[in-house]
Amino acid sequence: MNGPVKLLAVFGTRPEAVKMGPLLAELRRREAFEVRVCVTGQHREMLDPVLRVFGVTADHDLDVMRRGQSLFDVTEAVLRGMERVLDEERPDMVLVYGDTATAFAGALASFYKKIPVAHVEAGLRTYDMARPWPEEMYRRSVTLMSAVHFAPTREAKDNLLREGVDAGRIYVTGNTAIDALAVTVKSDYGNSILDWAAGSRLVLVTAHRRENLGAPLEGMLRAIRRAAEERPDVKALYPVHLNPAVGGTAHAVLDGCERVRLTGPLEPVEFANIMARSYLVLTDSGGLQEEAPSLDVPVLVMRDKTERPEGVAAGTLRLAGTTERSVYAALTSLLDDPAAHEAMARAVNPYGDGHASRRIADGLEEYFETRR
Repeated sequence: MNGPVKLLAVFGTRPEAVKMGPLLAELRRREAFEVRVCVTGQHREMLDPVLRVFGVTADHDLDVMRRGQSLFDVTEAVLRGMERVLDEERPDMVLVYGDTATAFAGALASFYKKIPVAHVEAGLRTYDMARPWPEEMYRRSVTLMSAVHFAPTREAKDNLLREGVDAGRIYVTGNTAIDALAVTVKSDYGNSILDWAAGSRLVLVTAHRRENLGAPLEGMLRAIRRAAEERPDVKALYPVHLNPAVGGTAHAVLDGCERVRLTGPLEPVEFANIMARSYLVLTDSGGLQEEAPSLDVPVLVMRDKTERPEGVAAGTLRLAGTTERSVYAALTSLLDDPAAHEAMARAVNPYGDGHASRRIADGLEEYFETRR
């Protein structure tokens, strides 16, 4: 192979963009690579602010988001759009990130075109196809279609080895979500939300998983409201996902509670700095399980299973379950036991040291050097 390696990075959701931002910056610093960017727009309103923060300009924008879209709609639109982009760009490799519909459809389109795929954040598993749904299927399918795998931890690598992936195609790198915090977290940051929370212990909440919609989400939010109302030094902030099914439940349960504030999705810098100043995070998300511990913020995971068991083992995470009773018990145990909170805050984060992007770029250079 002569000249720089042509890489096409494909992503479409806010978490993918946050994690891809520092990696794109690292790849573009290296003469070995020519980098092109295709965004799918799977999360339109939440994607664009992240691109601005990391200075990323898309070479292709599939703009697939439509009101009321289903997984069928997203998958078909990304596949069709990627066919055109791949024919035009003819990359040497396609980079996909994590476990989204964009990652799955982007990898499938590349597989159809016989273009090698690099999977960043590879090897995460619950081995339960219903938890989380459909993400567990996406990431396991992307593994089957990938030529090279960038696993955030040794445990993730072990998962891939057990599934028959060649050890020579796996690199343990950490997660670039930790790298991104160096860009977004500011020591002198302030805003009106932090002014509102001043003098209180702030609980940052995110909840939007499909399997939690309906009764589970309603119970989780009742637990949060109850815990906040019982403790005058506690406030909770919930940036509500744009999914109407999430917003309807959130307002039905939490409206009228002075100690809980609902907002729309926050800008990435705003969210990261509020997270850095929170007492704890209560979430059903994935990436926050890695990011918050890097800021010495304990994480309670509102799920029955997590694809990040390393955090549970290290003590940075606890599973809080998905019922009102279990979430209330987990939340109040940390609010009422300072020693337990301190132990989690001081636990060592197993998901990286802020240099994952460099390791991934090194791995890509090594991968292509062996094939020259």
